[in-house]
Amino acid sequence: MSEVRFSIFKDEHYIDLTIMQYGFEQCKPLHSFGPYVRNNYLFHYVVSGKGTLRANDEKDKMQEYSLEGGSGFIIEPGYVNTYMADEKEPWTYMWIEFAGLRARECVEAMGVSQLHPVYVPDTKEHGKEIEEKLRHFVFSEDHSSMALIGQFYLLLDRMIQYSSTRRAPQDGKLSEFYAKEAIRYIETHYKEDVTVEDIAKNCQLERSYFGKIFKGVIGQSPQEFLVHYRMAKAAALLTTSDRQISEIGALVGYPNALHFSRAFKRVYQISPREYRQIHRIMQ
Repeated sequence: MSEVRFSIFKDEHYIDLTIMQYGFEQCKPLHSFGPYVRNNYLFHYVVSGKGTLRANDEKDKMQEYSLEGGSGFIIEPGYVNTYMADEKEPWTYMWIEFAGLRARECVEAMGVSQLHPVYVPDTKEHGKEIEEKLRHFVFSEDHSSMALIGQFYLLLDRMIQYSSTRRAPQDGKLSEFYAKEAIRYIETHYKEDVTVEDIAKNCQLERSYFGKIFKGVIGQSPQEFLVHYRMAKAAALLTTSDRQISEIGALVGYPNALHFSRAFKRVYQISPREYRQIHRIMQ
């Protein structure tokens, strides 16, 4: 018998690190997810049982990794991944999906990546501590957004400190400054007919160079980030207001309702109407 717990983090105020969704699942034998491409970082920690991760590398060649309780794996945005529970000893895992300016930096500090996706704590005791902190986070009840973000920072700190492949953190770079400036501009102008050229001009950078350094810091192109930012704002309005869907689209920079619905479905895999129905039921 499977058990699933799933939660979405709805507060979009956090830029350095933000949570997208998190949960727990006791999987059935051969339960699988994928092949799928994520838009954000997704970390799974295996509590018990066994399973397999299949992940494409930079040359689009599939690699296979076997995992068991006491280890985890990272999925980076933009790569095809599939993971499956073992037939005889299906795994139980917890997960957290996250993004933000510091997301890549934290993942790199753990010493994991799409090319080396398996996370192993340096000791069993430290693995148990990570499991306990993640469990406390996933099963939190009635915590504020700030409390959850605080827990997430502490969890990431332990994951970095206890990683058997931990790397020393690097000092901030000028590219991060430009990425922050771009995000500030997007926060202010996302309702308008803003383009990547507008954002690059605000940062006083040439468009192609700006796009390169932005993706290097954030892990997404400026256009991808803009679309996801707008859709996150739209998702919040869908669940917290009674506005018409076409009106919500216009409020996040999509005066054409059809274009808005298509963009929303590309991000969330369901229509705005379906999203509103599902999350109203969950409230």
